[in-house]
Amino acid sequence: MNTTTLAYATLMLGLMLSNAAARDVYVNNQLGDDRWDGSQAVKSGAVGGPVRSINRALQLARRGDRVLLEKTVEPYREMLTLQAGRHSGFPETPFQLIGNGAILDGTKPVPEDAWEHHAGDVFRFAPDLKSFQILYLHGRPVSRRNVTPEGGLPDLRPLEWCHFEREIYFRVEEGRLPRQYSLMHTAMPVGITLYDTRHVIVSDLIVQGFQQDGVNAHDGVFDTTLVGLTCRGNGRSGISVGGASRVRIVASLVGDNGTAQVRTEGFSETRIVNSNLLENSAPAVVQEGGRVLRSEEE
Repeated sequence: MNTTTLAYATLMLGLMLSNAAARDVYVNNQLGDDRWDGSQAVKSGAVGGPVRSINRALQLARRGDRVLLEKTVEPYREMLTLQAGRHSGFPETPFQLIGNGAILDGTKPVPEDAWEHHAGDVFRFAPDLKSFQILYLHGRPVSRRNVTPEGGLPDLRPLEWCHFEREIYFRVEEGRLPRQYSLMHTAMPVGITLYDTRHVIVSDLIVQGFQQDGVNAHDGVFDTTLVGLTCRGNGRSGISVGGASRVRIVASLVGDNGTAQVRTEGFSETRIVNSNLLENSAPAVVQEGGRVLRSEEE
């Protein structure tokens, strides 16, 4: 066997072994337990069964595995990091995070005692993370008003808010107080951070309520596809792609984000395919560098 044939055989053997070794890791944030091994979607034996948190699943996962979320009535309230090594895949066996329609949520309630009266029916509070913010009511972004062209506080209507001088201002309905509403705000910085990964698919997941970005492909992210995502109500952008990353956004809905629906920077390349980028709260794409390609189909 010559050197070329041996190298080819070694490569094919490696691919076959990687395919055979790929596993499914199951997550259920209501019925799971982080002491279990994630090997089953339902409890089986002493330790067989879904884990409770996505982060525990990512600790258990290996290169080329699939992490499968159970969609429950409760959002997954955590931040995720996919990074070099175990969170990459192979060309024929990508690492996958499969949401099955679940929600990854970065909001937290506004403390009742955080509000102070400003004037009339307008109240305000100062969040811990101040640079980007979104206010939520009953799990959805509240209608937002921008500051005036002169840089002043806008005239808010009832159930409107604005981010002014690093504070959140909210106008209640007549005769009501902020504590009488189910108000939440963006608290966790980033929903999903990818760094130095290869051959990754993130699919069928709602990512909302993060203070900066829903998904951030920070740098060195190659052959990565975001498919069937809904990225909404994040403080800066729904999806941010930076560095030298190469990312595809396919069949996704991105809207209600603070300064951009999709944001790019550095030397990145972002291919947007058959996706709906709403310009309801911010421009569809804000390029601070990088290349953006858009098409209806690949």
